[in-house]
Amino acid sequence: MECLEKKKYWIWFSLIKGLGCVRKNKLLQLYGTPEKIYKLNKSELLKIDGIGEETATNIINSKNERLLNYHIQYMKQNNIDIIHICEKSYPQLLKQIYDAPVSLYIRGNKEVLNGKSIGVVGCRNCTDYGKKAAKYFAYNLAKEESINIVSGLAKGVDSYAHWGSVGANIECESTKNCGKKHVSCGRIDNYCGNLKNDCGKTIAVLGNGLDMIYPKENIKLANEIIRSGGAIISEYPCGTKPDKMNFPARNRIISGISDGIIVIEAKEKSGTLITVDFALEQGRDVFVVPGNINSINSVGTNDLIKQGAKMVTSYMDIK
Repeated sequence: MECLEKKKYWIWFSLIKGLGCVRKNKLLQLYGTPEKIYKLNKSELLKIDGIGEETATNIINSKNERLLNYHIQYMKQNNIDIIHICEKSYPQLLKQIYDAPVSLYIRGNKEVLNGKSIGVVGCRNCTDYGKKAAKYFAYNLAKEESINIVSGLAKGVDSYAHWGSVGANIECESTKNCGKKHVSCGRIDNYCGNLKNDCGKTIAVLGNGLDMIYPKENIKLANEIIRSGGAIISEYPCGTKPDKMNFPARNRIISGISDGIIVIEAKEKSGTLITVDFALEQGRDVFVVPGNINSINSVGTNDLIKQGAKMVTSYMDIK
């Protein structure tokens, strides 16, 4: 982990309230680094096109060295790093979207961020069919195709997709180390850290700061993601609560970091369809698992197939 003091201005940049990703990226185009922006006074800020009185005031008021140092120390103590858009380790696919986050907070293995990845999204209150489908696709894509699985650590499809990938890594490592299989039970045995196998890992994208795992039921899953070589990321600084408005924005990162997405169970007006819209805008492939025609959880997915999305019934259909 690079010395966080060297990234202090990127941390500061992420803490500014009322300044979205598009405007932050425009400021970076003008000045090159957050440090140069930090050194601007209010009158200089007001001369910038699109920066009004309120935004300029927010930028000036955000220059709080004590708060900044608190964040740096907290991140050090909790193994949280920050990757900015100018770094090689920043996800190159995500960098291509028009509202790319200028930085990402990360716990875990940053090397996975630029591997081939597929997003898996769907209902929180999924059926048993949805649970099995999520684990099946994630497990086999990770194990057989070495593809990373990206999802949002929410209840339902997200969680089962993460567990599928974690299970593939546990099985591969356990078989390599002792010849025994411990499949998808959450058991890590005596190893920890990044697993040295060819399986794809899993990436969880949060809608809150990395100082909190939401929902709390997934704390164990979050730990297993990191221990099995994956990563947990967020554009939001520590201290950011899981506000409902953060999650649609989070979804653009799930699709933006992925080569394509798989949709497993979505109601007619499901939030999952927001991720589909982002994926299409970003030029990503959209794969859909067909569902029970009598289930309300499958109305959205089956409609997507009617509209031309690619139907998949096997992990081998993901091309």
